[in-house]
Amino acid sequence: MSRKKSSLQVLMVASEVAPFAKTGGLADVAGTLPRALSELGCKLCIVMPFYNRFLEGMMVEGPVVENLPVPIDSRVIGAEIYRGQVNEAIDIYFVRRDEFYDRSYLYGTPKGDYFDNCQRFIFLCRATLSLCPAVEFQPDLVHCHDWQTGLVPAYLKLLSGDKDFWAQTASVFTIHNIAYQGQFGAELFPMTGLPGSFLSVEGMEFWGGMNFMKAGIVSADVLTTVSPRYSEEIQTKEYGHRLDGVLQAQREKLFGILNGADYEEWNPETDSFIAANYSRENLDGKTICKLNLLRTVKLPERIMNRPLLGVISRLADQKGLDLLATVMEKIVGEDVGLVILGIGDERYQTLLTEMAERHPEKIAVHLDFDERLAHKIEAGADIFLMPSRYEPCGLNQMYSLRYGTVPVVRATGGLYDTIRDFDPKAGEGVGFSFTDYEPEAFWDAIKMALSFFYKTQTWQLIMKNGMAMDFSWESSARQYLALYEKAVDSKRKRVSQIRKAKSKARKKL
Repeated sequence: MSRKKSSLQVLMVASEVAPFAKTGGLADVAGTLPRALSELGCKLCIVMPFYNRFLEGMMVEGPVVENLPVPIDSRVIGAEIYRGQVNEAIDIYFVRRDEFYDRSYLYGTPKGDYFDNCQRFIFLCRATLSLCPAVEFQPDLVHCHDWQTGLVPAYLKLLSGDKDFWAQTASVFTIHNIAYQGQFGAELFPMTGLPGSFLSVEGMEFWGGMNFMKAGIVSADVLTTVSPRYSEEIQTKEYGHRLDGVLQAQREKLFGILNGADYEEWNPETDSFIAANYSRENLDGKTICKLNLLRTVKLPERIMNRPLLGVISRLADQKGLDLLATVMEKIVGEDVGLVILGIGDERYQTLLTEMAERHPEKIAVHLDFDERLAHKIEAGADIFLMPSRYEPCGLNQMYSLRYGTVPVVRATGGLYDTIRDFDPKAGEGVGFSFTDYEPEAFWDAIKMALSFFYKTQTWQLIMKNGMAMDFSWESSARQYLALYEKAVDSKRKRVSQIRKAKSKARKKL
């Protein structure tokens, strides 16, 4: 029996949405989860900033709203609203204010964050609330992603009255990475327009300053993280980044839902970015993809008979770049190839570039976000490295599995939830993992993978085990929809109770 289609209207708010602007997995989720929810019947709109540099050449219409009034600090300043489409059923609205979003990067340069990120994302949050009435979209629920949108649940909770446009709108706040919290000085709090009482321990006050992530956590009707394991980890001192106590207090509304993979985009059978398509039943094309990758990154073709290791990552401590840097000399000591794609901390960009210059026959480094090359690496590499210090979910390990590229990961967060070690006796498992955050443990896992690479039949079994895994969005979207419906129902009941109580009080008068 088919499930009844949902009639909910959902507004998705994110600082980046693929394919319009992307630095990581957040954009992938914000671009693909709406499509899966739409298939379940939800009517969706998305809001994100208008990043001039990233939107060049995109099909964007506008402005569809001019000089939208947005309150910030003691001023009201105008925004222009542009419109695009994720697909025929989903509109995406872009908030344009060039002084805030016409930048070379989304959040900061390799040297650090932009000085005005507080103002930039207050503006996004306030503009979101102004935008919906202007475009005549009445959400039953607003789903906000990460700290950049953390003030939206606070505005819904504290600034909307029981007869307001937003009175019956519920909120969901998803924590993609709790390490990035949007912390700013308390002197900037008046700029938010929130009541002074909210700059408190019960509100968004945090060690004498203010914290956008905390604002979302304490204000939202429902909290989610992007994997079950991560929802548990962030309630501990080791992973909670000083918000573990706040999350423990909110644990009744905290749920972990594993991100899905977009198999329309990441599918070796149909991928237009790769040199040859292939499948679990016919792996011949993967050999062609490996040769094409070697030629693309200018590594020698003799590596065709040796393991080729791939990394696609933000170059930061969180992603285990310190471990990778430590074991790179050992990797060079083996007769293997290594290709790395990503940008991030300047020190890692410098270190990796120097290593590639010293070992051009074994290491290729591309400091960029290059979607085409990312697909080529997933298809052409034999082994994919993800030694993350912590990993809320991770998507590249899911893509790697689908492309028959065997992951070597640290068992944390979503990596723990998705990668099971290969057991040669049972013939089960899809990759190799390590637990201790130590270079020796990482290197041992790499060596284990390398040892199986030359056992051709066993290696193909590992590849095919991974390719059989299914992390599509449908299951995750249904879990989100169940939470949405529960949150909306609860919010409507609370509003109804408040209205009844006020009506009864008026009658007594």
